[in-house]
Amino acid sequence: MDTMRAMVLEKCGVIEENPLKLTQIDRHEIQRPNEILLKIEACGVCHSQLHGIEGDWQDIGIPPQLPTVPGHEVVGKVIEIGENVTKFKVGDRAGITPLLEACRKCQYCKEGKEYLCESSTITGESFKGGYTEYITVTEDFATKVPENMKPEYAAPLFCAGITAYKAVKAAEPESHKKIGIFGIGGVGHMAVQFAKIKDCDVIAVSRTQNHLDIAKRLGAIDAMTFSENQEGFLEKLKEKHGMLDAAIVFAPADVVTDTAIKSVKKGGLIVIATVGKNPAFMAFEEKTIRGTLIGSTADMEKVIKVCDEENIEVITEIFPLEKANEVLKKLKDSKIEARAVLIP
Repeated sequence: MDTMRAMVLEKCGVIEENPLKLTQIDRHEIQRPNEILLKIEACGVCHSQLHGIEGDWQDIGIPPQLPTVPGHEVVGKVIEIGENVTKFKVGDRAGITPLLEACRKCQYCKEGKEYLCESSTITGESFKGGYTEYITVTEDFATKVPENMKPEYAAPLFCAGITAYKAVKAAEPESHKKIGIFGIGGVGHMAVQFAKIKDCDVIAVSRTQNHLDIAKRLGAIDAMTFSENQEGFLEKLKEKHGMLDAAIVFAPADVVTDTAIKSVKKGGLIVIATVGKNPAFMAFEEKTIRGTLIGSTADMEKVIKVCDEENIEVITEIFPLEKANEVLKKLKDSKIEARAVLIP
């Protein structure tokens, strides 16, 4: 059997100890008639993968098995198709989100919410991850990518892009709605742009000045430095903008989620697109707290269409596959401007 290079995680550990090891593993091959085989051109590096690799989320079953090949936002060229495939032909470009597969039979799948399927398979939580050279997927869970989109542009759309799009959609955007986006990185910088398309007034919040500068350049009406001094931050926000109509949280820190909730007016809406503890919540204020998780295949197709038509900017830095540990360390230290992309 042919082999391929892969960055394999045998055991969870802090990224400073280089837990990902460059390994030769069996190359994926088409096993079912509805599968396609992709030669991976690019794989985005997501912050949630860092948490999985370091073992931060083992209490919620992530990663579900070891060893594993991480990487869940993948774009590649179709080099082989199963005999029943009709959606793709050899030579097409396709992408895969974190949702590698779902049952297609349960209530969620029938409602078009296959990303909530209880028996779903997640990209990057088995040997079917993107930190390698080839991957197979059933045609129903791959999305066509226009030939004019560069792989390093398209790959981040398959997690960061769809997460940002879905979170903004969940915030019920409308003209001049005042939306705070907490966390401006690989996901947040795209959320700013999706909200601007809907003519929202975006207030960006981040700890990092570089990220705040990016948010302003991409259309935020203001960019505020987050402070652990919650009372001081909220006072400054109210002074400059009043209470927010809605907030979207991408920063995986409970203090940020709590501050976001308190920054929204009574009856307002908070969208949480990260993992954390349940924050304090005053029911009498009639605020709505809504969780969000990537999106459906139909959502992914809309993301590709919107990004193509609206010229959404995707800020990326490119690295070779072998540098995965180093890249994740840079991400941990907030030294990645927005989205890092690995090229096999």
